[in-house]
Order: sequence, then structure tokens, then C-alpha cells
Amino acid sequence: MPTDESLTVSLPGRAHSYPVHTAPLREAPSRMEAADLQPGRCLVVTDENVAASYRAPLEAALRAAGWTPRTLVLPPGEATKSDEQLRRICDEALGWGIDRETPVVALGGGVIGDLAGFAAATLLRGVPLVQVPTSLVAQVDSSLGGKTGINHATGKNLVGAFWQPALVVADPDALATLPAREWRGGLAEVVKHAFLEDDGTLLSFLEKNRDAVAARTPDAVRKMVPKGARVKARIVEQDEREAGRRAVLNFGHTLGHAVEQTLGYGRVTHGEAVALGMRAALVLSRRAGGLSGEAADRALRLTRLVEVPPEATRLSLDDLRPAMQSDKKNVGSTVRFVLLRRLGAPFVTGEVSDDDLRAAWDAARESEGRAGF
Repeated sequence: MPTDESLTVSLPGRAHSYPVHTAPLREAPSRMEAADLQPGRCLVVTDENVAASYRAPLEAALRAAGWTPRTLVLPPGEATKSDEQLRRICDEALGWGIDRETPVVALGGGVIGDLAGFAAATLLRGVPLVQVPTSLVAQVDSSLGGKTGINHATGKNLVGAFWQPALVVADPDALATLPAREWRGGLAEVVKHAFLEDDGTLLSFLEKNRDAVAARTPDAVRKMVPKGARVKARIVEQDEREAGRRAVLNFGHTLGHAVEQTLGYGRVTHGEAVALGMRAALVLSRRAGGLSGEAADRALRLTRLVEVPPEATRLSLDDLRPAMQSDKKNVGSTVRFVLLRRLGAPFVTGEVSDDDLRAAWDAARESEGRAGF
């Protein structure tokens, strides 16, 4: 089992802070009580895939600690981040008669965390949220920071709210059952964090342990998860609501989200799309951001931990433009990108020429990560 490692997300100017535990799933109830959530009723939201492995052990642990859990099992996949499934959660919760002390427990990956988190933000104008992430992307990224929401026909994550969890309990051993494609997709977010971290700790760890990480060896996973989560936590502490610094977490996401939306949600994983977006962003950083060729090649090598499906690389820049125009990071009609001046030094810009953008996208998709310069 993993060795417990904890960190705290402290939000300046607010009384609220919350713990992020790297700990066994069975310890979730004791961690909840330590976060001042007293045993009573709790609504567990999960999906069919996660429920098959983790519903029973979590429910057993909750009951043993005096909780009365009620579990709602939803379909898996990105399509579940919808107003229809949000209504299902609300109907279940309100029909059960929850009160403002009833926590929503999000047991699953990023989809469940975003959806259940949005439900927690809106039910009774806010009930406690407990994130129990079971995917790599959720453990190091989406469960931290309070972003919740659902997708809309015009774009990804366009309807939502910031709602910070009461706590996060991430069990790295849960990643052992993650499908290989989801594991590789989650690595994209870990790699992204490595490019953003200013001291290079995570980047060095990934380079030194590349084979062990790719093979998902337990020791490497248990060390990697808290390192990746710490990068996200430190950025969120500086900028809770993405008014400034937090926007750098969107590295690779401008084109990545456009790929997801253009192909249709679920055709590629979020991580696969972001990996391709990062490759383009690295080439663009080399052309327009001042990133050295040596640093760009070093970073591009790490992005190859994530395979990108051919259907994504067949998209042209013109195919992606409609989706890029609806990106929530845009200011007016200006599409914004996160680029790197150097590894660990990201910045946000809307000053990207069409020639540079087209060259970067073509280099990323045609050579799958060869810089082309």
C-alpha cells in the first residue's frame, strides 16, 4: 500500500484550505472526519467502470466509520459531463432529502470529479465535496483546484463553477487497474506539470525514471503522484480563479481542447489531445517564445510517453479554428496560448502569428513531436 503523503492547498485571502492525501482508499472516512466532516449521510457519485472495483470497498469503509452512503452509478466517458447527468445527481440528492452537511463524494476520474463537483457547488447553494480520484489525471490535476463543470455543445467545460473540495484522498494503488490508454493519457498532465515547475524536480524525476513510469511500477507511481499534485497545488494557491498565474496550467490545452471538440468528445482521451497540443506548443515556443532548441527537444521527448491516435494528427489547423474561437481562455476574438520562455517559465500570450501557428501544428501532427527546426 502507498505511504501516506499529504500536502495542504492554502488559498490566500480566504479561510478555506484543504488537505490532499496520498493514502489508501480505506482511509477516506478517517480523513473526512479529520477535515471536520461528521459521520452521517453522504452521496457517492461514480461511474460503472470505477464502481466495479471500488464501490464496495469504499461503501464498506464508510459504513464502518458510521456513515450512511448512497451511491449513484453513472455511465462512463466524457459524454457523462452533461446537463442530463447533472440533473440525475440533483434529483437523487434532493429526493433523498440531503442537507447542507451532506457531502458529495466523487469517486472516479476527471469526468466524475468535474460533474459531481458541479453538483456539490449548486445543490442547496453548496454542500461539501470530497474528491476520491481514481485516474492519474484526476489524482495529479483535476481533483485539485476547485474547477467543476459540464460540457456544452459549443465547447468543453463552458458551464461550471469554482468549488473547492473539503479534502482529496488519492490512492495511487487504484491506478493499477486503469486501462493502459487512460494511464498514458494521464501522463500528459504529469508531463505538463513538469514543464511548468520552476525547480525542475518533477522533470528530472520523469527523465530518470522514464521506463519505470511507462511500465507503471508501483514505487515509481507512488512517488510520482504527490510530486505531480504538488505542482498543481502550488499554482492554485497563487491564483484560485485563473485570473493570472493559474492560466499557465492550460499549456497544450488551446489546441488540445480544439482537437477533442472537433473530433467529438470521447474519440480521443483528454490526455492524448493535450499531448498533441503540447507538442505544437513546444514548437511554437521555439519559434515565438524564446525556448531553446535543446530545451524543446528535451521536452518533446517526454511528450512521446503519450501515443496520439492517427485520427487526431489528420486534423488540419483549419479544422480546429471553429473550436479555438470558442475557447474560454480567449479575450474577445483573440485566441490565447500558453508558451515557454524556458522550461519552468511559462507565459500567456495572444500574439501568435498565423504562420507560426500553422507551422507548429503541422510539425506536431506530421512528425508526432519532431521539432522540425
